[in-house]
Amino acid sequence: MAYNQSIANISLGSRPDDSFAEKSMLTSKQKDKVTKELKRHEKDSGSPEYQIAMFTERIKKLTGHLKKNAKDFTSRRGLLKMVAKRRKLMQYLEKKDEKGFKKVIKKLELKG
Repeated sequence: MAYNQSIANISLGSRPDDSFAEKSMLTSKQKDKVTKELKRHEKDSGSPEYQIAMFTERIKKLTGHLKKNAKDFTSRRGLLKMVAKRRKLMQYLEKKDEKGFKKVIKKLELKG
């Protein structure tokens, strides 16, 4: 019976360890905690400050995952893409709103 169940999992495309997806996703409480001071308004989800904060939190979680799973190259590629997007957003914010940029840097402790 166990053999048939494992075949069913393979044929359906589900992974036996879906815990990574659950651990890597940010909950609403985590998002609110991270972005509380950086939101421009209550329903903000698109400002550069908000996006930088979200990318930073996701990068921290993914870095922890990669420390445990050093050969997870797909996740490493995703991490590098997130870092590049965050860097571009930070460059944009620095150019458009220097005070906002400094506030984000200080709050998220990104640059020493």
